[in-house]
Amino acid sequence: MSSSQHDFDFVLGRWSVRNRKLVDVTDPDCDEWVEFDATSVVAPVLGGIGHVDQMSVPTPADSAPPFEAITLRLFDPTDGTWRIWWSSTRAPGVLDTPVVGRFDGTHGVFEAVDTVAGRPTLVRFDWFAEDPDLPRWQQSFSYDGGTTWALNWQMFFHRG
Repeated sequence: MSSSQHDFDFVLGRWSVRNRKLVDVTDPDCDEWVEFDATSVVAPVLGGIGHVDQMSVPTPADSAPPFEAITLRLFDPTDGTWRIWWSSTRAPGVLDTPVVGRFDGTHGVFEAVDTVAGRPTLVRFDWFAEDPDLPRWQQSFSYDGGTTWALNWQMFFHRG
């Protein structure tokens, strides 16, 4: 199946999001998980070749102040790939290195080479849309060139 600008259509709209993440995603030895809720509103941009996802976290699990984040997803029809950027008020003025990839059926895989906490890191986003009304996202890091992956954040979406 080839990727298209409609791959992420399932995520358009308003969502309640249950987050499960490591307390410190930058620490490969961290094994303490926290959970918190967010809301997300996703709208198409640029004639539908992209989406902006605005997330609001009123009560973070780490007792920090509320924060907002955006995700920008853009489809490149010349090579059939998506690029996904993330930014939040927790790191003002920073737009993360984009992950790049595509969907194969209902599973999307997007990766980037980055530096996390001073350490060379492969970053991977997985999107699972087997049930488009209950999609899931997860982030994993690899510190060994992709041989092993450490899951550090999951989001479970439901309409609301």
